[in-house]
Amino acid sequence: MNVRHIKESGGGYFLAENESGEMGRMTYTNAGSEKFIIDHTEVAPEYEGQGVGKAMVHAAVDYARENGLKIVPLCSFARAIFVRNTDIHDVLYK
Repeated sequence: MNVRHIKESGGGYFLAENESGEMGRMTYTNAGSEKFIIDHTEVAPEYEGQGVGKAMVHAAVDYARENGLKIVPLCSFARAIFVRNTDIHDVLYK
């Protein structure tokens, strides 16, 4: 699995792919210059429960750390990952 970051005007998404194509997508919206909002995570049914969503959240965490940003996890899936993984709270917007 590979997770790519695609930037778009006002936000972007993290795309999980394998040799067969798209496995999942997690979208975000910029919220000023210091944070972004993860607003939706979707994983193809055949890949559910295989860590695809978690990989996309961790790609977003890496992006936030590299760019000095904070994350607002409005998406319920992303929020659950933040609740369960205190080691990523350094990028959690409080």
